[in-house]
Amino acid sequence: MGSNIIINKEIEKYINDHSLKLNSIQEEIILYNEGLGEIKKMQIAVTQCHFLHLIIKISKIKKILEIGTFTGLSALSMSLAMSDDGRLISLDKNEETNKVALNFFKKAQQNNKIQTIIRPALESLKALKEEKEKFELVFIDADKENYKIYYDESLNLINQGGLIIIDNVLWHGEVVDKKKKDKLTTNIREFNSYVNNDKRTENLIIPVGDGLCVCRKL
Repeated sequence: MGSNIIINKEIEKYINDHSLKLNSIQEEIILYNEGLGEIKKMQIAVTQCHFLHLIIKISKIKKILEIGTFTGLSALSMSLAMSDDGRLISLDKNEETNKVALNFFKKAQQNNKIQTIIRPALESLKALKEEKEKFELVFIDADKENYKIYYDESLNLINQGGLIIIDNVLWHGEVVDKKKKDKLTTNIREFNSYVNNDKRTENLIIPVGDGLCVCRKL
């Protein structure tokens, strides 16, 4: 039986060098984020950009909800993978980073496909449910404390066969470190167990970036 390879920086670079090439504006966002200091870790990994791209292309997804915009890399990556009639709604409460993201969307000529909503995500999710909105894919990459709520609310916004993809579920590998008992690590562990025991979906954790949990609604 083969064993899983440990992904170090050299292997990650090799993967990126031998995978899909990023759009010039995606590269610009990554370069911009490099200058943001500690918060640049909120950006998704390049391998995750490629993974989302292929999932959307293969599934011919046209309607996406994103929870957590940051400076727009994940939203842009997903929008570029959609056809011209696709639609993506991205939720965030940070007006400053949203302005940055909107500029990148416009520069990439994707602003016609992407709508951002600036207010607490839980309020936006409630409003979308009341409006009977439905999505084919929900991507969650926001405050970890509310992951379980975001997941449950997202299930109300997709039909059978719809996907929910959640970032950071391996939490830098700390989910398996029994000495780590801080609140965020505990939240992620509890969330992963909750999803794994949820009979409403089937799920798989993929070791891409900081870990993606891919859930399909049954």
